[in-house]
Amino acid sequence: MGKKLRQQRRGKGSHSFTNPPATYKADVAFTRPRASKTIGEVVEFIDDPGHSAPLMRVRYEDMAENILIAPEGIKIGDRIEEGSGASVSLGSILKLGAIPEGMPVYNVESTPGDGGRMARASGSYATVLARAGEKVSVMLPSKQTVYIDAECRAEIGAVAGGGREAQPILKAGKHHYMMHAVNGYWPGHRGVKSNPIDHPFGGKQHHKGTSSMVSRNAPPGAKVGHIAASRVGRRKRG
Repeated sequence: MGKKLRQQRRGKGSHSFTNPPATYKADVAFTRPRASKTIGEVVEFIDDPGHSAPLMRVRYEDMAENILIAPEGIKIGDRIEEGSGASVSLGSILKLGAIPEGMPVYNVESTPGDGGRMARASGSYATVLARAGEKVSVMLPSKQTVYIDAECRAEIGAVAGGGREAQPILKAGKHHYMMHAVNGYWPGHRGVKSNPIDHPFGGKQHHKGTSSMVSRNAPPGAKVGHIAASRVGRRKRG
């Protein structure tokens, strides 16, 4: 009797393939848009295993608190501004329509009020390019340019923790637990390196041996490779 494929076992949700959500400390998102300018103070930094960047706890004038992604260069006691009329300063939250062109931003909303979706990883930032009516062109960390509603909000600066990937991991076990904390699976291996009992491509010396195209109606244990592909390989020259 064969075994389930990796993607089948991950989808089942066993302990080996699920992250420990009890260790996550906060969900990072903007609060509701504020009508007037509000000043907040950074009171604490938080190391959350669910985020690659450090977080900061901000306490506002009305004693409300929120947890946000910390920008590079901010420190405890610094003040950030949010709302209509906020100044363009490190960590402040403004609408894209009010941010000058060429300014680095992060935690950018994709639709107004969603709390921030883009440029959130450590060391990343997006760049405001230009404004055109109700849209603002923003260059993402992938160098892709997107056009976003000018009412969407973003934080000023770049995400802290940019040197995270420069530190060597040294041990394979440490890498495994780092990936496990964010529901990642490591190490991964190719199907052709598996035993025939573990994968449809396994048991061969150096290649799959048969075509990797499978039917849309294939059973789950065989549904790997090019699923219902219209064509594979190079196109023939006329």
